[in-house]
Amino acid sequence: MTVYESDLPGVGKKHEIDLPDGSQLVVVTHNEGRREVFLRSTPESDSEKLFELPDPLARQVGTILEGAYFQPVRSQRIQTLLGGDTLLEWIEVGSDSPIADRTLSDLDLRQETGASVVAIERGDDVIPSPGGETPVRAGDTLVVIGTREDCAAFEARVTGE
Repeated sequence: MTVYESDLPGVGKKHEIDLPDGSQLVVVTHNEGRREVFLRSTPESDSEKLFELPDPLARQVGTILEGAYFQPVRSQRIQTLLGGDTLLEWIEVGSDSPIADRTLSDLDLRQETGASVVAIERGDDVIPSPGGETPVRAGDTLVVIGTREDCAAFEARVTGE
């Protein structure tokens, strides 16, 4: 996939995204935040406006498309790059994990790895900002934030590798 970016003086930026069928998706981001989305069916054709979104809605739709609200297929590794080298990762606690059945404060994972647990998914429940007294259980999915290196060290501690 190729993405072309160009400045639109006095307007904002334009991104043209090559799609697998030969068409192009064109997104114009205006300086005030509004987004216009167009489809160009062939390189020679004019763009057809599909829709327009205000900034807050465009950002929410973007996070949905990125997968922050729902991961349709559980892959081995789910990561969201927040900027720079900072990741948000989902790490499953296996039944044989050395951290299972211990509290977060007992494990002291942030001090040891540099990554922090920002939430725990336990079945259909989510524990946001878990405290030190929160136990980690086999089957939990830990939502962790840190650098790529910190998250790798965290995962190694969870898996015992």
